[in-house]
Amino acid sequence: MSTQQEKEDDAVVAAFAEHLRLERGRSEHTVRAYSREAQGLLAHLQEVERIAVADLDVTALRSWLAARAETGASASTLARSAAAVRTFSSWLASTGRIPHDVGGRLRAPRRGRHLPAVLTGEQAGTMLDTLAAAPGRRESAEDPAAEAVRLRDVAVLELLYSSGLRVSELVALDRSGIDRDQHTVRVRGKGDRERVVPVGQPALEAIERWEREGRPVLCRPAGAGDGSGEALFLGVRGGRLGDRAVRSLVDRHARSSGIDRHITPHTLRHSAATHLVEGGADLRSVQEYLGHSSLATTQIYTHVSAERLRRTVDQAHPRA
Repeated sequence: MSTQQEKEDDAVVAAFAEHLRLERGRSEHTVRAYSREAQGLLAHLQEVERIAVADLDVTALRSWLAARAETGASASTLARSAAAVRTFSSWLASTGRIPHDVGGRLRAPRRGRHLPAVLTGEQAGTMLDTLAAAPGRRESAEDPAAEAVRLRDVAVLELLYSSGLRVSELVALDRSGIDRDQHTVRVRGKGDRERVVPVGQPALEAIERWEREGRPVLCRPAGAGDGSGEALFLGVRGGRLGDRAVRSLVDRHARSSGIDRHITPHTLRHSAATHLVEGGADLRSVQEYLGHSSLATTQIYTHVSAERLRRTVDQAHPRA
């Protein structure tokens, strides 16, 4: 691909990203993911199909998706890729870059029902309690930054599990989003929809201690100009905590507590929702808690609970 063509494609992807961010209200995670897919499609058109963007048709889209499949991408990954380029195709048509929206005819392989992995209540409690166990005063005095990070990580994990937040919602939180009197947190979810979610007392206490003892250690001087002054959670360099750092700390602390499989922030979200359903919460309440636009999305947690019950019966019932 020529340097000029690369610049043109980069400009198209940048404009698409701005559309997703400003007009569609998509999260930064979604913007990055959709931009990567759009960039990959444009490269495929130039290097494999040898056609311009204006000549995009469903045959080229299917060729691109087939190439994605040949890399070993799973059905769920291909479904997300197809959704991204359908959105990209619609935008290309709306901006006059292609004559017609051809993405609507692109279909990805059908996905089977996938039950999300969850922690047991005991595993979640062990992970949180292990990290919350305070180190000795000497260690804290010798490395205040390390203690600040520990306090932050406790607050992050407690809030993720207590309120079932998406990682994008957590890192976007400002200090004003926590209402200690009402025991709630105000977040903006997918589609820029705002919701208010309950926060448990352990999470509120962890956040209060982080803000009182840990945050001042990592906080940049006033006037840094990067918006971190309002951020609830900070990284080790004083800026707003990023989603990659959250994913890393979740998995690290899970392994430290004896959990021998990969754990993500979404695992904590799935676990919180599953434990609510197992505890008797109705699906409408869980839907609001998670910020799902459709109740059908929330219903997966009834299947998770039923599957766990089936395994328990198989193991414990004498005539199972």
